Amino acid sequence: MITRRGLIVSGGATLLAGCDAWTGSPVLLDADEAHRYLQRAVVGRGALAAEFRPEQRSPRFRTNGTNNPNTPEYNALAANRFADWRLQVGGMVRQPLSLSLAQLRSLPQRAQITRHDCVEGWSAIGKWQGPRLEEVLRLAGLRDGVRYIVFHCADVFGQRHIPYYESIDLIDAFHPQTILAWSMNDQPLGVGHGAPLRLRVERQLGYKHAKYVMRIEAVASLAGIGRGKGGFWEDIAGYEWYAGI
Repeated sequence: MITRRGLIVSGGATLLAGCDAWTGSPVLLDADEAHRYLQRAVVGRGALAAEFRPEQRSPRFRTNGTNNPNTPEYNALAANRFADWRLQVGGMVRQPLSLSLAQLRSLPQRAQITRHDCVEGWSAIGKWQGPRLEEVLRLAGLRDGVRYIVFHCADVFGQRHIPYYESIDLIDAFHPQTILAWSMNDQPLGVGHGAPLRLRVERQLGYKHAKYVMRIEAVASLAGIGRGKGGFWEDIAGYEWYAGI
């Protein structure tokens, strides 16, 4: 298996000739695209992340990044146990959605016990449950030209209050293990783990698993969102947009 750590790219330059996943035409791939192309070519687009038995779950699953958005808006939602929270689904969709937690829980559910791999080097195994992202996107109906799904979150960083966001492409969006998790280890998500809703995209590193999801946006391009690199850490710290493992 080719992992993000195992792929050596010379100087970050454009280096690999391949096939564009969307058009099938020959293209030159940059370092990030090369990683994505090679991993999916070798492992397969639909390959599943390993799943584990209940007794293999980690006794402690640490929190990371933001432990609490602690904004007036978020605190008001949390004080009411997120009864007033709604997931907004919009952008290039035929039917914009506004879904409550109860509505998300009423959709077909997927439960999976998987390993979370953090870019900082630690891992933990936990159980997650929620509807598949595919289910929500099909309800909304994607328009022609959509290439990415963007997750806008409640947490903000620094004195400039930069909002957290992340994005994935349609291959990961429609992967069977990509879910909108509202439950962890058979309990509603705690604040530290992203309540009321977080993304689980099990074929990628932890920073892609956006917490405190408030809004989902279907887009044709990542340009104009944040600094245009596809995610908060990608924008400010140069993290790879495709963090496949």
